[in-house]
Amino acid sequence: MSQADIGLIGLAVMGQNLVLNMNDHGFAVAVYNRTASVTDEFLAGNARGRAIYGAHTLEELAGLLKRPRRVMLMVQAGRPVDDIIERLLGVLEPGDIIIDGGNSNYEDSIRRTAYVESKHVPSLHSGQALSGSEGGLLYIGAGVSGGEEGARHGPSIMPGGSPAAWPAVKPIFQAIAAKVADGSPCCDWVGENGAGHFVKMVHNGIEYGDMQIIAEAYHLMK
Repeated sequence: MSQADIGLIGLAVMGQNLVLNMNDHGFAVAVYNRTASVTDEFLAGNARGRAIYGAHTLEELAGLLKRPRRVMLMVQAGRPVDDIIERLLGVLEPGDIIIDGGNSNYEDSIRRTAYVESKHVPSLHSGQALSGSEGGLLYIGAGVSGGEEGARHGPSIMPGGSPAAWPAVKPIFQAIAAKVADGSPCCDWVGENGAGHFVKMVHNGIEYGDMQIIAEAYHLMK
């Protein structure tokens, strides 16, 4: 039964906190983790009594999601992201959205956006491949900043990739994001291809530069 607004794959602390944050803001979430026991422990623990639904296979996850399906990956950057994408291509349909919320290289996000958009995957209902005119899947590479605390109570989110995907994820991302003094969310569309992860890279460079300055200032004063 399609009942979840978004799916999330990868239930480490960041993933779990994002799921709880989404649910706090009224969104039903379906979750999947490669190690099924982690999913079961989460459902029996912090997610208990909430509109959070567990899946033990990606097929089951897809079946829990409203269309267009929104699936967010919170897994280790690199090969694991590509592996999950390949598996998702077998269970998603044109118009569905894959979101990488990890710390991916922006060049990987450029490649993945083009790759995912090119896929005209088989329809789950008809068993027939849809024509190119009906479009492919959509992809978002989103930088997420704020660590575990931010994920739980309000991160900064930097999404980029397939522009057509933004309207479908905007209500969720802007609801869960941190807010500035006037209530504006710390989240907006930053551009196509790998723009989201490029902005996150620049953000990290500034952040680590700030940390180095603070450390050197303390050292000199001492």
